[in-house]
Amino acid sequence: MGIRDALLAGPIGFGAAPLGNMFRNIPEEEAQATVDAAWDAGTRYFDTAPFYGAGLSEIRLGQALSKRPRSEYILSTKVGRIILDELEDVSERDLGEKGDIFKYGRANKIEIDYSANGAKRSIEDSIKRMGVDYIDFVWIHDTAQDFYGDSWLIHLETARTGAFRALGELRDQGVIKGWGLGVNRTEPVEIMLELSEPTPDSTLLAGRYSLLDHEHALQRLMPLAAEKKLDIVVGGPYSSGVLAGGSHFEYGPIPPAIAAKVEKFKALAGKYDVSLKAAALHFALANPAVASVIPGASHPENVIEDHAAYKMTIPDDFWTEVRKEGLVAAAAPLPIDK
Repeated sequence: MGIRDALLAGPIGFGAAPLGNMFRNIPEEEAQATVDAAWDAGTRYFDTAPFYGAGLSEIRLGQALSKRPRSEYILSTKVGRIILDELEDVSERDLGEKGDIFKYGRANKIEIDYSANGAKRSIEDSIKRMGVDYIDFVWIHDTAQDFYGDSWLIHLETARTGAFRALGELRDQGVIKGWGLGVNRTEPVEIMLELSEPTPDSTLLAGRYSLLDHEHALQRLMPLAAEKKLDIVVGGPYSSGVLAGGSHFEYGPIPPAIAAKVEKFKALAGKYDVSLKAAALHFALANPAVASVIPGASHPENVIEDHAAYKMTIPDDFWTEVRKEGLVAAAAPLPIDK
């Protein structure tokens, strides 16, 4: 089942990576209040991963959702990393291009495992951490160059003969609704879609289909996804926060060229009284391959802003000028094209 057919309350979901203490030490009550705010705003799709704070995001999300009927929301998590009881020095973790984004998370050792048994164990562990009976969708996490350099293909091949097949079997048995990749790069998804078996249902693509970065995905992945009928869940629609007033792009400092482009968007948004969050969400959802967008949040007010942005009516003239000024790729689908 593609995630588009499983969503219970529209395309706006909740990305729970910040609950793993991404970039800062988030107080417990703030984390719980954020998930509560998402629920109260109408969110019924929540995404997390063992990797986010070495299990912290899953624990917090599970605690917050324990007050809610399990049948009333869709839940996705990820496999590919096992969280051990053994502790480690967080500063010595090798996270590729992602640096120390979870240095405030738990110190539990993280073990890479994309095998079939690893995927099944990871799901069992996630179910225990979150205190739920089942998980709806499972993404194979970070089999891409940004985490593993040139050895990423080795991990993808391990996943192909391991986690891919295990998740396909679980889907066919009705244990999960569907599966796919959860990555920050398009190349692994492109390779996966050219394989003869097993067949994924959906995929989480973070950061690669945003106002600031979409041309590569638009040229290569989105047409293939449409052809293969693969639903895309867009993560990181605000490009790690820069489109929401934050200080990060791609989990790091904002490059001058990106800062300059953001200023152009801000000027145009101001002219039409449009929030950049609204522009970012509506842009992603305008692509027919995109089934859902899951902005992350660590403050209750962030979630309230997200839902207000989704409901905002954006003047057609805004999008016409965005295209005219070359702020997005000429071929990028826009809301005015529907």
